[in-house]
Amino acid sequence: MKLLIINGPNLNLLGKRQPEIYGSKTFDQYFSELQFGFQEIELAFYQSNVEGELINKLHNAQEEGFEGIIMNPAAYTHTSLAIADAVASIEIAVVEVHISNVMDREKIRHISMISKNAAGTIAGFGLDGYKLAIQSFMNKREE
Repeated sequence: MKLLIINGPNLNLLGKRQPEIYGSKTFDQYFSELQFGFQEIELAFYQSNVEGELINKLHNAQEEGFEGIIMNPAAYTHTSLAIADAVASIEIAVVEVHISNVMDREKIRHISMISKNAAGTIAGFGLDGYKLAIQSFMNKREE
């Protein structure tokens, strides 16, 4: 199985930005842990602060041979109809992940433009949300 993790804006600052919310580990450190813990899965990772680049990555994922996408759109979750449309327009399942419990934050973060078109949403489990998303793809494959 080949899965793509896509992270949106400001997630390149994990480990530095608001560690009380996002923790002190960088995503590169965590990604190494994921690769070690899921050696039977080919994992790839992409991060951009640019909305159009995220959309292009979604559009190209199938051509690149990915069978599933784990996406943390970050702040674009609440504002990007374009990313929501891109998720709706591809055939690959997308699991939406959020590190924090967005429902316990500012009211604007309670609205996701992405969730309607996602296979599922995982929020509030810290970085472990990515593990849960990978496990969901593995479970679906076993069905």
